[in-house]
Amino acid sequence: MSYLLHIDSSSLGEASVSRQVAQSFRDQWQGPVVHRDLAASPVPHLSAAGITARSTDPAQHTLEQAKAAAIQDELIEEFLGAGAYLFTVPMYNLSMPSVFKAWLDQIIVTDRTLSHTGTSPAAGRPAVLISARGGGYGPGTPKEGLDYVVPTLEAVLGRDDLLGLDVTTVIPELTMAPQAPALAPLLPLHEASMTAAHDQARSLATALGTPRAA
Repeated sequence: MSYLLHIDSSSLGEASVSRQVAQSFRDQWQGPVVHRDLAASPVPHLSAAGITARSTDPAQHTLEQAKAAAIQDELIEEFLGAGAYLFTVPMYNLSMPSVFKAWLDQIIVTDRTLSHTGTSPAAGRPAVLISARGGGYGPGTPKEGLDYVVPTLEAVLGRDDLLGLDVTTVIPELTMAPQAPALAPLLPLHEASMTAAHDQARSLATALGTPRAA
């Protein structure tokens, strides 16, 4: 049976808004789940050994290449074995947590998870991206255009010439409003955003249902 692969990357544990919204999805989800918490157990950043192992005959691997290849194999098999995906990726300093970027770099491999002449083996599978942020970065806000998380991940995860997933994004925002005096006037917008994000997460879990076979 296939499963939902849930990749967490927030460092805040239960205090993480991204994780809280993801839990609303998980509470509604029907089916098996494989959960990888990159904050608790980070994967290594891609090394020279990991890169060169991809184009070297396994019989000729050095010890370092063999270790790097084993990590990539585990992560890629886990990724390709899933029928649906849940990514918990908050905004840190306008970008994604480095642990999530490390995971991406390990699993994006030509002729395994993507093809420059065809489509990814995972193409078309549903994915939900949950990305909380302390402020607001939408159209008309002072920080419009400074979100380097969602546009990047929607491209990497969703483009046909990359992973090709069918990505839906959930964005709980203004999460600093309850703590930052300067954002206090925006507290109602934060509360509305949180309610909408939890509702959207539950609806998506219901709509996606049990993941299809990989």
